[in-house]
Amino acid sequence: MAAQLDDPVDNTVPQTGEGDAPPTRRGTGSRRAAPGAPRSPARRAPRSPARRAPYLLLLPALLATAVFLGWPMVRNLLLSFQNLNMKELIQHLTDWRGTGNYQEVLGSEQFWRVTLRTLVFTAVNVVLIMVLGVLIGLLLARLGKKMRLTLSLALVLAWAMPVIAATTVFQWLFDSRYGVVNWLLDQAGWHAMAHYDWVGTQLSTFSVITVLIVWQSLPFVALNLYAATTTIPRELYEAARMDGAGTWQVFTSVTFPFLKPFFLATTFLEIIWVFKAFPQIFAINEGGPDRLTETLPIYAFTEGVGNLHFGMGAAISLLTIVVLLAMTAYYLRLTLTQERQEENEL
Repeated sequence: MAAQLDDPVDNTVPQTGEGDAPPTRRGTGSRRAAPGAPRSPARRAPRSPARRAPYLLLLPALLATAVFLGWPMVRNLLLSFQNLNMKELIQHLTDWRGTGNYQEVLGSEQFWRVTLRTLVFTAVNVVLIMVLGVLIGLLLARLGKKMRLTLSLALVLAWAMPVIAATTVFQWLFDSRYGVVNWLLDQAGWHAMAHYDWVGTQLSTFSVITVLIVWQSLPFVALNLYAATTTIPRELYEAARMDGAGTWQVFTSVTFPFLKPFFLATTFLEIIWVFKAFPQIFAINEGGPDRLTETLPIYAFTEGVGNLHFGMGAAISLLTIVVLLAMTAYYLRLTLTQERQEENEL
């Protein structure tokens, strides 16, 4: 009887493994730690420094952004709600106006005229930049090694030239009395252009500014497009040509679909760069003649600093940022839509 009673008890006693292995229950494949035994350290502990590394690397950039961009933005926001002119600035007065500056700006016909002008100016420049930049980038892909190096060097030099220096050169090129452009046109038989004033009308002034901005922007688009084309497998081009595709068909069926993300990102960057262009427009003719070439950045500067309406200028600058944010939201929407389409195709 004693032996029969002992057997069931022995069957439920935990069996220890060999050596220091944790005890296991008979009939199961899992191991459980003995009561009171020290637990092994968590496996996630060694990974915690690696997980914190990206945030630590981003911390200097975030601090610099907060100091040099975030704080001025906050100050500009507070300034946009104030009536700050020269009197208040000298006497250190704070005259809160609420939303009065925004109401005055949004109710002004000049603001909407400048906004439309800025959008049209940006659209024209971006189209020219992208079309010419793509053509030059495709040309780089077809040129020989020496010619490609020469053209690339010229593009890099144009890209490296400071904005004000380039603007000064263009002022000299299009000068009415001593400009090279007028001299060349006169020599070509257009004698009426011998002393033409390129900054005397709205259209001619915008033409000079457009040539300047397009010239400065082409290297970025062309060189990046050429670099992107080197990632396309050559077999795709060979297959397209074997199917009888021409140059345009090869571009639309191979190059453009493969580089569509590049085109979206580059176009968006050029929109921002042209939209906020300030030194080129201001240095050419300060938004003239008769303020007919003012864009939103020039308009904000003229109202704020030029006319000493600092609160008004702050409000216009923030409205300009709102327009840029709206365009950014539209770009992000296009990007997300494209990603969804690619996921559905996969």
